[in-house]
Amino acid sequence: MRILNSFIFIVLYVQSGLLFAAADTIFLGGPIVTVNAKNEEVQALAVQNGKIVAVGSETDIKKKWLAQDTRVVDLHGQTLMPGFVEPHVHIVLTSMVEGLWLDLSNFTLPYDTVETISQKLKMQLKTLPAGGWLAGFGVDPSRTSPFMDELNADILDKVSTDVPIFIINQSGHIAYVNHKALALAGVTDQTPNPPGGGIYVKDAQGKLTGKLIEPPTYLPFQAKMPAPTEAELVQAMQKTTRKMAAKGITTSAEITLGANLGLENELKLFKGLTASEGLPIRIRAYLYGPAIPQGFNALAPNDGDDRLRFVGVKFLSDGSTQGLTAALNEPYVYPIGTKERGELDYKDEELFNLIKPYFDQGWQISIHANGSRAIDQTLSNYSKLLAGNAHPESRRLRIEHFTINTSDQVKKAKLLGVVPGFTIGHVDYWGEAFHDHIVGSDRADRIDPSASFKKEGARFTYHSDSPVSPYGPLRYISQGATRLWQLPPQKVLGAGERVSVDDAIRAVTIDAAYQMMSDDKIGSLEIGKLADFVILDKNPRKTEPEQIANIKVNETWVDGKKQNW
Repeated sequence: MRILNSFIFIVLYVQSGLLFAAADTIFLGGPIVTVNAKNEEVQALAVQNGKIVAVGSETDIKKKWLAQDTRVVDLHGQTLMPGFVEPHVHIVLTSMVEGLWLDLSNFTLPYDTVETISQKLKMQLKTLPAGGWLAGFGVDPSRTSPFMDELNADILDKVSTDVPIFIINQSGHIAYVNHKALALAGVTDQTPNPPGGGIYVKDAQGKLTGKLIEPPTYLPFQAKMPAPTEAELVQAMQKTTRKMAAKGITTSAEITLGANLGLENELKLFKGLTASEGLPIRIRAYLYGPAIPQGFNALAPNDGDDRLRFVGVKFLSDGSTQGLTAALNEPYVYPIGTKERGELDYKDEELFNLIKPYFDQGWQISIHANGSRAIDQTLSNYSKLLAGNAHPESRRLRIEHFTINTSDQVKKAKLLGVVPGFTIGHVDYWGEAFHDHIVGSDRADRIDPSASFKKEGARFTYHSDSPVSPYGPLRYISQGATRLWQLPPQKVLGAGERVSVDDAIRAVTIDAAYQMMSDDKIGSLEIGKLADFVILDKNPRKTEPEQIANIKVNETWVDGKKQNW
């Protein structure tokens, strides 16, 4: 009888709400932006064992979750919101650019010139070890003075004829080499162009210029370049991911796993770093299709855990808009009178045959499509993949960039459940170039069509495509809400495509999580989700849109733990 009475007492005690497992941490004292379906702001939030267990009023949460050992974090007026989700970054390449190569990227004014770029290369020569290559990233003819002034083998030979030089354009789709590099790589005037859209550019006399178009042309050069050590790569990746965390990013895609060092090498690198807790952020990895070896079966869709998960396969269908290699339906407007409209990397049936086996295995498919012709091709192939599927949105097919587009393409994407990701820095860093020089005002105004997707009731996301543009989601929010271009006099690029700050926030939180098949775990502050937060010195919802980029990230938390940068 005594045991029965004790049992009844415990049941009543639990039902009365007096028995509870105390929260590890409670946050209060500042606005808490949940980004839930109602965009609610609340007073307090409780965390237990790395997950959110309560969101609501300070009084209720203290009453139900506060105990003697609970840590109380007073925000002192700071804003707590979901950790930012960055759905498109080349983490390995960014780490190499930031830690191992010469970073020539220039996102400030004034623009560089070929002469200033050459001087930077000459300075880097002094630091090279014997037998090394001068490798760099970030030259951008569309942000060079004069407009579209470009490197070539002859210019690079003036830097050095003895040291091989390999420089990737800011877009990632073009590279420049000197004659020494061409010789070491064994690329001659007679070398055929590689499949997958690669072009070894030649002059009117059929001589190599030193310009390479599309990543397949890089392979002979990368094969001869000294490989970084594992220790160098680990250090570089830790440095880059800490910098990402310092920008408030708690989850990021690696959008081309295997593209730089081979799939097996990069897979080993990420698994090792995750197992040793060497990365401060979560990773959602997309295998780079051309890098997948024949018969590869070491991974299945959704393998991994909450820290490192493998969710998709990525392919390219065209090049870069600012590099004039994206595949458009109508010609570029630069140079005046040109009939050039870019090239597709694959024929329609070739692309379909590449993606279908992975789609059938259950992988999420991601295709880079900058130009309108590439978007048409991608949507057509997606239609064939989804034929007969009553719920196409369940596959969450991705189009990366969706840059030069039409209203019909937006509608078709919505019908197919496609989630586009916009390199929103296009409107900032390249807005004037697109508008005045590259595609003209009508097409430029539609770049990154956020409001058009919003009008259709469809999701979209923002990303950096780093190292193509700088990572920093607060800046993306500002760029999406203002659409101001950088070059004075500043103008708005396509005012009709501006969205509200709330919509822009969703593009870097819950909708980005949805795009990466992770919205059940991250992207909003709701009960049961992982305790990933960012603490800001100001509330972006109460800040002028053009000032949001200047908000300071004070702290980043993952799994309910403050991360060290």
